Amino acid sequence: TTAYAAPDRTPPFSPGAPGAGDPYFPDMGNGGYDVFHYDINLRFDPATKAIDATTTILAQATQNLSRFNLDFQGPLTISKLTVNGQNAAFTRTGAQELVITPPRGLRKGLPFVVSVSYAGVPQKIDDPALGISGWVATKDGAVALNQPIGAATYYPVNDITTDKATYSQTVTVPSGLTVLANGEPGPTTTRDGQTTFRWFMNRPMASELGMIAIGDFNVTRGSVDGLPNITAIGKSIDTQPGQGKVLNDTTAQIVRWESSVYGQYPFDSTGGILADVGVHYALETQGRPVYDQKTSKVSGDLLAHELGHQWFGDSVTPQRWADIWLNEGFATYSEWLYQEKFQNVPVQKNFDDTYAGEDNWDGKVADPGRDHIFDDLVYNRGAMTLHALRLKIGDRDFFRVLKQWPAAHRYGNASTQDFIEFVERLTNKDLGAFFRTWLYQPGKPTL
Repeated sequence: TTAYAAPDRTPPFSPGAPGAGDPYFPDMGNGGYDVFHYDINLRFDPATKAIDATTTILAQATQNLSRFNLDFQGPLTISKLTVNGQNAAFTRTGAQELVITPPRGLRKGLPFVVSVSYAGVPQKIDDPALGISGWVATKDGAVALNQPIGAATYYPVNDITTDKATYSQTVTVPSGLTVLANGEPGPTTTRDGQTTFRWFMNRPMASELGMIAIGDFNVTRGSVDGLPNITAIGKSIDTQPGQGKVLNDTTAQIVRWESSVYGQYPFDSTGGILADVGVHYALETQGRPVYDQKTSKVSGDLLAHELGHQWFGDSVTPQRWADIWLNEGFATYSEWLYQEKFQNVPVQKNFDDTYAGEDNWDGKVADPGRDHIFDDLVYNRGAMTLHALRLKIGDRDFFRVLKQWPAAHRYGNASTQDFIEFVERLTNKDLGAFFRTWLYQPGKPTL
């Protein structure tokens, strides 16, 4: 008799990739899984600036995983890490790799849960080319602004534009402080001198668009066409009476107007936060932009830009960072449309002035390079590209693009090539030469 070994039916398990393949940020993101939801539960001590947190992640394996990585950086110490409720081995390597080996392999197509408990004082990122991002300590608390590389400073994350997820953020602070975040508020509870705030973002969100703001705020609540409109101004800058109402009303006016131009507002609430953060920019954090300011002045142009991003950048997010003109070009064009509608400045005048006044025409709009994603090239020439397109295809088709493009890619990702093909299909025109000139060739295009 011959003995036959039973065939081994266990599929091979292999490690997930340590990066997601974006050439500008090769360390960011990871392979082998898709995140569905982040639950961030965080306690903040303003005296020490320390956090004590547990982040729980619901994900699905996209391959048979023997191990996988999360992005996690800075001096935060992990006290416990489990996968599906069981302790998992972990190491930290490189700038931001948290390498996790579960007790047994994770099967492709099955969900899994990672829970990481950690504590320490988060450190912001101050990149020479890209500025400050991540967890930023302020005089009265802290503000987290993640674009482009800051999310991993305060929670473990798959930090890429394409792995969108829903979020619940629960933040406990000493009573008297206020916490705002993305999405809609849940119940607030107080116990033993500590107040817990709960926020829920139930629409898919890229990690670079997440936000937490802890501090001394005056909060104003209103609504826009039935959606909650929650705005706040830091008390240290809220010195001019009535500005809370001005911020709330102007936000509502712009969301209503932009919805008429771009189609249905993509999220379940809106708002904005004016605060003295010290980062020198405003950011289109999903559903509730943050405006870093030293005063409570409300600029309609700036609000039009960041709220325009809710369609272009937040709901439709770039496939790769090279495609960021799809955010900034549209947001800058939102400013031009706002100035025409509310300030009697024709869009054509903004185009003419920008075309005449721009002295640096180097670089490719659709591939500016890692250190240039926030350059004028991306914003101004991005907006000029859109206006040149409008002149080429006519108002009827152009305004169809403004509505149908964000609808077609709602809550998803898109590339420059996707946009070119979309416009060509909609107009039934070959626009290859036009887009090559405006998006891919350095030098001043002739009109």
